[in-house]
Amino acid sequence: MPPSIVAQMLRTGLYTAIIGRSVRYYQSTASTMDDAAQWARDGADEGAVVVAETQTASRGRLGRRWVSDAGNLYFSVLFRPDAAALALLSPLTGVAVARSIRQVAGLHPAIKWPNDITIDGRKVAGILAESALSGARIEQAVVGVGVNIALDVSADPETAETAASLNDLAGSEVDRSELLRRALQHMDALYLDLRRGRSPIPEWRRWLDTLGQRVVVTHHDVSNTGLAEDVDEHGNLLLRTDDGQLLTLTAGDITLRTGSRHSGESTSPRT
Repeated sequence: MPPSIVAQMLRTGLYTAIIGRSVRYYQSTASTMDDAAQWARDGADEGAVVVAETQTASRGRLGRRWVSDAGNLYFSVLFRPDAAALALLSPLTGVAVARSIRQVAGLHPAIKWPNDITIDGRKVAGILAESALSGARIEQAVVGVGVNIALDVSADPETAETAASLNDLAGSEVDRSELLRRALQHMDALYLDLRRGRSPIPEWRRWLDTLGQRVVVTHHDVSNTGLAEDVDEHGNLLLRTDDGQLLTLTAGDITLRTGSRHSGESTSPRT
């Protein structure tokens, strides 16, 4: 049997201070998110990572199904953040994944607010963050990542029009273990920076391709249309509506409205 993705990653060396000090690997599991949450309740240290080859009950944002076939990358990371850090874990992870895809696959990803990684408008990775509270105290937070590496997007009508795989885009086989190693190392460095008071938002903003676009944002069946002007220090979207209001949106599905980017905006990541 070939070595697991984790064994290959560790053979190269994982040089982190917090994330990846403990790693669990499953050939198949229901959900790495659920596994990491249970491990947290059992007393796992911050930075514990769960990796799986396949998932049978995986989910994306808003409870959507996430296709979890073999050959792709699925992992979840346990955090025990303070309140200030909690909202920044998803942007932090987005930056880490985007950096890693660019370095390992040689591609040029962007981030679609709030947490999809895209290339040429097609989704190649998604991020899900969930937390558990005890009163006002944060017990734990788990951030999950799914990356389409060898996904056959044509096999599923749900993905055929909206998703892409890194192998197809790169024209060669992307090294999953190296992508995992780089992602964990970037997450670790960014989290250490965050604990020292340095926010990931300035870099995250530079990866966003949503800013400057005319968009429709829908959340809980309420839609708002306007210009995506900026994000605030918590990662919320600042949407300028057609009547001039500036709305602060914390979550939602976003689609481009037929039209164009506002002049003067740039989406090129500069890191």
